[in-house]
Amino acid sequence: MPGVNDFWKRIWRVFSPSQKIEQNLETLEAIIGHHFADRSLLAQALKHRSYVYAADGHGIESNERLEFLGDAVLDLVVTEYLFRSFKSKREGELTQVKSLIVSKTVLAQKGREMGLGRYMLLSREEEQAGGRDRTSIIGDAYESVLGAIYLDGGLDPSRVFVTRHLLCDVEEISANGDYLNFKSVLLEHVQREGRGHPRYYVNSEEGPDHEKIFTVEVAVGGEIRGQGQGRSKKEAQQMAAKEALRRLGAV
Repeated sequence: MPGVNDFWKRIWRVFSPSQKIEQNLETLEAIIGHHFADRSLLAQALKHRSYVYAADGHGIESNERLEFLGDAVLDLVVTEYLFRSFKSKREGELTQVKSLIVSKTVLAQKGREMGLGRYMLLSREEEQAGGRDRTSIIGDAYESVLGAIYLDGGLDPSRVFVTRHLLCDVEEISANGDYLNFKSVLLEHVQREGRGHPRYYVNSEEGPDHEKIFTVEVAVGGEIRGQGQGRSKKEAQQMAAKEALRRLGAV
């Protein structure tokens, strides 16, 4: 006799009609600015692993492989743009700007501006937990969509997408303190003072997997200088670095 979970999985399939998904894909194509020859690539780019597992699928069917590819394409496109646009900046400066631009915080903000969260395919649990606005999910989706565009049309439409939805705001992003890569700034600050490298330690992990909160401490010269919390280790590290910079009088 089918279990309760099997029943709900069948119900989930019924209320995810392919017709509605197809309409959503067509609408999103207009927002993205790329018409897919193979629209299934865009559909996969929107499949969070929670949705795949809720439908008894395998992880390979989620958007994670496209995210992996999109990350590499993004790195190339942004690096090329910065190299050509900022001829007076040294390598270290270009690296810092690129790190900021391709950060999950910035990518998630750009994804929100595109409304990516509305089109994501999530499990019921992930959606109820606020997954449609989660920084990690939206930021990853931006990269997976880029990976899909690259597979569908190559580098040129990928470059157009990144330019239209990210690089058009490079100056604004670079000047916005909310987007600052505090880990990078802290590293440069302590190295400039000859104090070695900051060390990050996970102090605690609390909550269920889909709502886990990490607490991280950062030490400079063997002394704890900052503590931060976030929904990922990277986010908590950024907050710890920001606190350390404040205590060191560097921001």
